[in-house]
Amino acid sequence: MARFVLVHGAFSGAWIWQTLVERLEALGHRAEAFDLPGLGHDRTPVGKITLDAYATRLCEVLAAGPPAIVVGSSMGGIVATQGAARCPERVAALVYAAAFIPKDGQSLLDLTKLPEGAGDQVQANIAVSGEPPVAVMSVAASRDALYACCADDVAEAAIAQQMPQPVIPFATPVKIPPGALDRIAKYCVVCTRDRAIPPALQRRMSSENACADSVEIETDHTPQLSRPDELARALDRFAAHAARARG
Repeated sequence: MARFVLVHGAFSGAWIWQTLVERLEALGHRAEAFDLPGLGHDRTPVGKITLDAYATRLCEVLAAGPPAIVVGSSMGGIVATQGAARCPERVAALVYAAAFIPKDGQSLLDLTKLPEGAGDQVQANIAVSGEPPVAVMSVAASRDALYACCADDVAEAAIAQQMPQPVIPFATPVKIPPGALDRIAKYCVVCTRDRAIPPALQRRMSSENACADSVEIETDHTPQLSRPDELARALDRFAAHAARARG
């Protein structure tokens, strides 16, 4: 049995993982989801929301139990990486599920500007305003970019729970001390119908970050909603591989 800690992406919250938590628990694992500052049910003021605050929250969650397999979705890949670099002793493995995978010094926005990122329907459709800046997405843009393969009722429920997303974490480069992640195996789930992180960019990041194993799922940017059974099986497979690698 593995402990999974699930890190949601932008505009989202712990709610997006509920179905996957049930699937993982049915497979005998322990799975936990939490709200990043300012998202979901968390009411941290916008002015206090930074990538550092996100990483701090992740490390706090990790400290409450044994070392965990950290699963990042979308922006959650940035948070998972920065958190793992801060408290590597709490991380058994990293999984990137339709997620950004940064190297030291890269931000989420840096990754979206790579050639393979062309056609990203999130950056193309967000409206940014305010100081500190906050991004929002319309219902129509969200349906197409994030939930294209979800059932209508699932997509409607997800869109109804979306929150405005502070932009500062998008632009903040990840800081990874030398050797901090060397012992942590990485695994990747590539979503082949993703309109938020194009599959070509997902495959490039997977290749450049030496993922120990990779699974492709024919679905949208939110496999935890559109293909929870397939995603749970992939995570179960990664957990078994990570356990064998640890001996």
